[in-house]
Amino acid sequence: MSARTTPPWPLVALFTAGYLAAYLLPTTVGRLDAGLPLSATQAGAIGSALLLSSATAGFLLASRVDRFGPRRLARTGLLLAAAGYGTAALTSAVPLVITGAIVGGFGSGTATTVAATGIAAQRDPHRTTTLGLLGVSALAGALYLTIPHLGPAHGLPLAAIACTALLVLPLTGRLPARTPATLALRTGTPLPHLRSGLVLAAAMLLWSLAQNSLWGVSGRIGVTQAGLGEVTVGVVFAVALGAGLLGVIGAGALGPRLGPALPIGAGTALIAGCIALSAAASDLSSFATGEIAWNTLYPVVLSYVIGLAASLDPRGRWAVLVGSASSLGTACGPLAGSLLSARAGFPAMGVILALGLLAVTVPMTAVALSLRRGIPQEHPVVEIPLEAVPARRAAYDTAGPRQAAAAAAPGSGTG
Repeated sequence: MSARTTPPWPLVALFTAGYLAAYLLPTTVGRLDAGLPLSATQAGAIGSALLLSSATAGFLLASRVDRFGPRRLARTGLLLAAAGYGTAALTSAVPLVITGAIVGGFGSGTATTVAATGIAAQRDPHRTTTLGLLGVSALAGALYLTIPHLGPAHGLPLAAIACTALLVLPLTGRLPARTPATLALRTGTPLPHLRSGLVLAAAMLLWSLAQNSLWGVSGRIGVTQAGLGEVTVGVVFAVALGAGLLGVIGAGALGPRLGPALPIGAGTALIAGCIALSAAASDLSSFATGEIAWNTLYPVVLSYVIGLAASLDPRGRWAVLVGSASSLGTACGPLAGSLLSARAGFPAMGVILALGLLAVTVPMTAVALSLRRGIPQEHPVVEIPLEAVPARRAAYDTAGPRQAAAAAAPGSGTG
């Protein structure tokens, strides 16, 4: 998808719809635990299954957006999300809830894949990413303020995600039906910068695992350890996501001025401290401080990581694969957080996650520094069709490679 033919707003809306399930994970898991005959670990496992399905969609479709077309694939993903989450919201039968969550998760992952591919093709992928993070943070914050006042039903967060998918569906008409031929001609192009991309994807899996291990149990920390009510916890989450909006705005204003290495490295180290603080919270003050500081930094670092992945391949394949690795880590987060907190307690869990984050800071920063030192950037091939004109041959032309190259020049391009 070219930045010249596709305005960014459909991509921003698609990004918002695709990421919303992950942002609402704490309230989704908490309500499944409270509203259905499930243990906390079982509810966390359903959240993990949802996000694992989303990651699977990304891995399967990363190189197939060209083949299916962005518009068709986006509509399919949004319809699957609406049907899956809607089914899970309207039933109390646990098998149907699980099935609906998995189907909805695959739809979310499909929408995110199309969005990531399109964002990578933009002239400024970091700016479009920050707009998407602004959208999903604002929507999730509003829902955290609203949902606690609508009743205790387990399906309210799931219904909100389904409705968002339906609202975004009309905007897919502004996506191209097919990928421009200039990119489609390069379908068989191997992944560039393979080592950097693999390192970034592996590090991002662990980065997201640590983040979402805490995020998946944050609601329980607030209620059971800090002694807060659901409404108070919802307000804290809303304020935290609002602070995240300010962080994203700041990242958008800075843009590439700082380069990706400093925001990713220093930001991840600070996040590690916030996670340890939030996991050890025993009152409103410490809980709110940890959550707000963490959510301010998280989208800032995430926007730079997504932009870094997009810069590795303008066709968006690394952006999708790194995003899918992130979703895989996110998928394992609720279950990992539930198991760690059950066996070691919330404070010890926070220390373990913080140390893990500090460990992955090194390879992520190294990839960012290698980019700053000058990874050559790919550019799409632009072919200009020319009418065939019989070439005039001079009487004394000589044969040789210079003449052959000159004859081939009109159809060549750089990539």
